Amino acid sequence: MEVQGKIKMIGETQTFGSNGFRKREVVVTTEEQYPQHIMVEFVQDKTDLLNNFQVGQPVKIGVNLRGREWVNPQGETKYFNSIQGWRIENLQQGAPGGNVPPPADQFEPAQDLNDEDYDDLPF
Repeated sequence: MEVQGKIKMIGETQTFGSNGFRKREVVVTTEEQYPQHIMVEFVQDKTDLLNNFQVGQPVKIGVNLRGREWVNPQGETKYFNSIQGWRIENLQQGAPGGNVPPPADQFEPAQDLNDEDYDDLPF
C-alpha cells in the first residue's frame, strides 16, 4: 500500500525501553478533495530514511497496516492499528532520487526492429 502527499511534519527519533527500540513519525497531507493528515511511523533502522526529507516535500510512502490486540488488567480486549512506513520516495520535479523519468529525447531510437519478430502483446 502507498500514501502520497506533502510532508506536513517530521518528528524526532524516539528511543524506548532497555533494548533501544526506535520510532520516528511523519505526517503526510494528501492532495485530494478532502485532504487527510496521515501519520506514518518508521521504526528501528527505517527511522534514518527520513533524514533527507523536509516539510513541504511531495512524497510517496510504502506502508504496511499493523494491528495489535491487548487485554487490559480488567480483562477487556482492546485493538490498536498503526501505519508503518518501510520506503519513502521524493516526488519533487528534478530532485535527486525522485520518480521522474528522463525526457524521451534522451533515448536513442531502436535500430534493430524486425517486423517478423513474434509479439505476444494483446494490443
